[in-house]
Amino acid sequence: MAGHSKWKQIKHYKAATDKKRNALFTKLIREIHTAAKQGGGDPDGNPRLRTAIDNAKAQSMPKENIERAVLKGTGELEGVDYVDVVYEAYGPGGVALMIQALTDNPTRTVAEVRAKLTRNNGNLGAVNSVAFMFDRKGQIVVPANGMDEDAAMEKALECGAEDFVKEDEAFVITTAPGDLHAVRGALEKAGLKAEQTELSWLPKNTVRIEGAAAESLLKLIEGLEELDDVQKVDANFDMDESEMSQA
Repeated sequence: MAGHSKWKQIKHYKAATDKKRNALFTKLIREIHTAAKQGGGDPDGNPRLRTAIDNAKAQSMPKENIERAVLKGTGELEGVDYVDVVYEAYGPGGVALMIQALTDNPTRTVAEVRAKLTRNNGNLGAVNSVAFMFDRKGQIVVPANGMDEDAAMEKALECGAEDFVKEDEAFVITTAPGDLHAVRGALEKAGLKAEQTELSWLPKNTVRIEGAAAESLLKLIEGLEELDDVQKVDANFDMDESEMSQA
């Protein structure tokens, strides 16, 4: 019975992991497709596509999946057209949310986003209702791997970074949006290999949140990011690490 129970747990865990992995691949494929459509299929001449491919490789996406997404984006294979959409919203505790999506049906997507917000004490805002609370920035995550922080910071600033902080076992490097790909290339030439690269909405100020509101907020963000069309959710909350772990 114990063996059966253990196997059942393993199967459930694997199913949950595979589901999340498949959802991640869907989001990465959409980004590759859209980047290729907007800027062409050559990653050397299309920084957004190069970043999308690098992020997909970092998640061990098969090469054929990447190539197929590029070909669909350039029109060499039949595919779906996606558009970039950003939704602005408020969550529990007055936390502001910037919800980035890639969708072939904005009407469906906004309905799904609104439903998630409504069920978790949030509400959809009008255009520019919360965007003014954020700055659009590029962010590059580099594994620390025992590297000296001061030396890494010096290299990052020399490569054109605006900001540099160490978080756990990684360096998070911030750039101007238009400098993201150039800074990443310079960093890698300097020996700082990027693990993740993305454009984010960084909050100018944060809202302190705890207790039931914190739990509800994290549930909302997780629910939004589980939607196929939603690529990323940025928010302006500040929460104790212990509270986040408990929630």
